[in-house]
Amino acid sequence: QTVGREILLHLIDFLVTSYRHDPVITRLLNNTRIHIMPTMNPDGFEATKVPDCYYTQGRYNKNGEDLNRNFPDAFENNHASIQPETQAVMNWIKNETFVLSANLHGGALVASYTFDNGNSVTGSLKGYSRSPDDDVFIHLAKTYSSNHASMYKGTGCDNRQTFPEGITNGYSWYQLEGGMQDYNYVWGQCFEITLELSCCKYPPADQLEQFWRDNKVALIEYIKQVHLGVKGQVTDKNGNPIANAIVEAKGRPHICPYRTNEQGEYFLLLLPGTYVINATVPGFPSMMETVEIPNNTGNFSALKHDFSFSEVSIRSRAASCPKTPLYQELEQPSAAVKPTLHVLVLMTVMLLTFK
Repeated sequence: QTVGREILLHLIDFLVTSYRHDPVITRLLNNTRIHIMPTMNPDGFEATKVPDCYYTQGRYNKNGEDLNRNFPDAFENNHASIQPETQAVMNWIKNETFVLSANLHGGALVASYTFDNGNSVTGSLKGYSRSPDDDVFIHLAKTYSSNHASMYKGTGCDNRQTFPEGITNGYSWYQLEGGMQDYNYVWGQCFEITLELSCCKYPPADQLEQFWRDNKVALIEYIKQVHLGVKGQVTDKNGNPIANAIVEAKGRPHICPYRTNEQGEYFLLLLPGTYVINATVPGFPSMMETVEIPNNTGNFSALKHDFSFSEVSIRSRAASCPKTPLYQELEQPSAAVKPTLHVLVLMTVMLLTFK
């Protein structure tokens, strides 16, 4: 999408040229790993020869597939033929430890948050598909909208649609299968929101500079939110990192449990408050510790809290979560009598991804 591509190129230039000149940007870059993917669908962008505000050919790749309907879905089998672009992004998510991300789109002016799809387990019968981290997602969406030049006003692109405070639950807006946003949250352990940045998908070139100015502060403030919550390392009795240990906040289980990476690191985005963090290495007693989480975004570092398993001296085996519609299984009556593990995820198509 034209506006998103242009904004991300401006963002790259701004970060690079501000480093060592702007103290805030310097601290941000010194403490944050930022990945930016200006476009996921170059085919679609090149195919749009005669663009107008609502022209949609650009959303499809050369194979005629909509990449933002092409990811595995946690709620139903969307029978997607995974495209090379989608697979590349899925591999990227798998091989990196992304924590926060956003994907940029056009056609509306709103910050939309997970879930985009849903069922009775997530409350979709009431028109809202709620994730275990709904409070964090609302905060992330409001952080962007409130720092945007006009998104916070909630004005829709026509008289039929308004968005209070400039945010919306994805499912409440419209149901979407196979989106990157839900995929990142469930399978990538990455909190992602969708940013709709312009009513016109292909505005005149002379308006692009203004779009950057409208989004500049919001983008920086959003990136800072990667430092919410708590992070740390899980180690064995010899101080060696334990990969694939489950670390989650009590009361916030993810359908694919959030696990440590190869370095034994975990990252949990949480709003300031008191939480019980549960660390589990299969075959050993869990460790549950209470932590008081402050707002450390201004310090560019989440609260650090490590776990050491004195009885463990082995590395955990690799753990993976199946790409089946996991929430579909929870909805079945038999699921009520089976112990189940739960999950969340996020990343980006704009693509910003932070660590």
